[in-house]
Amino acid sequence: MQLRMRYFAGLRESLGVSSEQFTAPGTVRTVDDVVVALRQRGGNWAEALADASAFRVAVDQRMCALSSPVHEGIELALFPPVTGG
Repeated sequence: MQLRMRYFAGLRESLGVSSEQFTAPGTVRTVDDVVVALRQRGGNWAEALADASAFRVAVDQRMCALSSPVHEGIELALFPPVTGG
């Protein structure tokens, strides 16, 4: 399954990439499965994505939960929480 991945702010800096085409393993069904697959890259990936409370996710520009389903061709964005004031 091909997904368009986008990384923002501190995650972009930690991972050294702002976007990529990601070929997800056949077992991927949810956003959490994608995050697990990315962590398995090791190194900066495992470290930056270790704590799921440290980032938010959006599928096709809509905020979603880690349990949200994924499908071929979606855009999945990962970004740190944002606070306003």
